[in-house]
Amino acid sequence: MKVLLLSFYFQPDLSAGSFRNTAFVESLLQVLPHGSEIDVVTTLPNRYSGFSAEAPEEEIRQGVTIKRVELPAHKSGMVDQSRAFLSYAQAVTRFVRGREYDVIYASSSRLMTAVLGALVARKLRVPLYLDIRDIFVDTIKDVLPRKLAWLMKPLFSAIERWTITRANRLNVVSAGFLPYFEARYPNVPKVAFTNGIDDEFLRVAPSTSTNGVENAKGSKAGVVEVVYAGNMGEGQGLHRIVPGLAKKLEGRVVFRLIGGGGRLKELEDAITEADCTNVVLESPVARKELIEIYQKADVLFLHLNDYDAFHKVLPSKLFEYGALGKPIWAGVGGYAATFIEENLNNSAVFSPCDSVGGVEAFETLCIEDRSRSEFVHRFSRMAIMDEMAEDLVALVNSGTAEARSQPWEQP
Repeated sequence: MKVLLLSFYFQPDLSAGSFRNTAFVESLLQVLPHGSEIDVVTTLPNRYSGFSAEAPEEEIRQGVTIKRVELPAHKSGMVDQSRAFLSYAQAVTRFVRGREYDVIYASSSRLMTAVLGALVARKLRVPLYLDIRDIFVDTIKDVLPRKLAWLMKPLFSAIERWTITRANRLNVVSAGFLPYFEARYPNVPKVAFTNGIDDEFLRVAPSTSTNGVENAKGSKAGVVEVVYAGNMGEGQGLHRIVPGLAKKLEGRVVFRLIGGGGRLKELEDAITEADCTNVVLESPVARKELIEIYQKADVLFLHLNDYDAFHKVLPSKLFEYGALGKPIWAGVGGYAATFIEENLNNSAVFSPCDSVGGVEAFETLCIEDRSRSEFVHRFSRMAIMDEMAEDLVALVNSGTAEARSQPWEQP
């Protein structure tokens, strides 16, 4: 069996898509028939302009060929991102020319990698397995200016319909996405294999709880270190919450924010305007160093902006946080809030962008590490990816997976 895997991010880049798809390839190698081949077409590390990692443009190891595309310099603007993706799409087109595959797998957060996968699958007349990590059409109305979103949404809705209806299997990383896709595409088979906990985090997950103060009002020596590491874009909305929280908890809490993104400048300006002295901004770091930072932290922080679209998502960061046993302080709503309340002990949830509610939630935390053995067992990344790999192989072996070739349908 020969598999083509399309993912804009892959190891050693720093992103949820990179971690997820790297693990998926490892699982595929375990379940594919002997002699199978996997071609991965991805990009050279580019997730953060402030982080670089060495990686060869082409890497060949037993059963796997990884082609990494060099992208033009870009930041977080739409024009730059569009130009970067166009370079990637052109490279994919060149790579697949003259090659044959049994199935195309495309993992996509902003829809276009899924579109590219659908185009390749249609051209080669092979099954398409889509892994959807975000609902782009649902998000643009919140993150783009109103007039631009009004103009673009009908176009991207049509593109989404064309793409999703060509999938032989649609996986979503959050069960919160299922009602959206079921309502629009009831005839497309759907599964929900979530993100999970990588082995690096499983190895350091605490097996027992440690003693701490009764709650955040307690007398812990020194200030409480709150850590966030990841993207600092419109979706996270850190510029709308961190300055307010930091100012209210001055003298008790220090925020350590590690990463970069499209709203970093706004975050810096908001911190300066609020005259916060307890927020430290740092550049992205490699994963090994990040785990060490997490382990030294007192509290792990998460926030999503106050948009309806984000009520459906399940941030991959929750799996990392949950494994480490640290108190979790999260400004989220919808499905993510429900997931935390049902699965993660010693967590405090507050409404996005609500600094008053955020402080109230913080006061309920016990500043101690607690084992979450049941959570760790249930959400092992490798176990989830093994099941997903078996699902892809079963799809191809079923003999019913034929490339979809419906004409363009308007929504």
